[in-house]
Amino acid sequence: MASAPKSVGSFPGQSDALFDELYHELHRLARREAARFGPALGFSPTTLLHEAYLDMSQRAGLRFEDRAKFFAYAARAMRTLAIDRARQRSRKKRGGGLDITSLDTQTAEDCAEPETLSELAEALDQLAILEPELATVVDLKFFCGFTIPEIATLQGVSERTVQRHWEKARTLLFHMLGP
Repeated sequence: MASAPKSVGSFPGQSDALFDELYHELHRLARREAARFGPALGFSPTTLLHEAYLDMSQRAGLRFEDRAKFFAYAARAMRTLAIDRARQRSRKKRGGGLDITSLDTQTAEDCAEPETLSELAEALDQLAILEPELATVVDLKFFCGFTIPEIATLQGVSERTVQRHWEKARTLLFHMLGP
């Protein structure tokens, strides 16, 4: 029989220690998001992580039942900041119509358009309203880069349960995003 989940902290104050403890893992998430956005992001993974921390620390009463929810929320905060930054940089008045090239063009070619990322973010927000467990699995797997066994351990469920949630989430997102 599973015991009730323990709260891992709230912002501000108590989660500062949690944030310090998990800083390296969070920095890995920020590096992953920065790589996903490439030059469209315009700032370093460290800056993205610190901006996400500032955003999270300003929210009163923010509490996390477990590490999985903390990681999922942090990934969502970083993703939102990155999408907002990419949108801002792509605006016409900011030179959004210009193509800036560098020696490393592979990252820029792999980077999704801000509109596509916005659609994905909106679909994930809808999924979080409809099925919060599924949205958490998507955040942990797709955005945090955790494996199915790691997610199962974080959430205290079986790998098969995580796999089912992942498959269902992918199907729902596919239908939400349309053809």
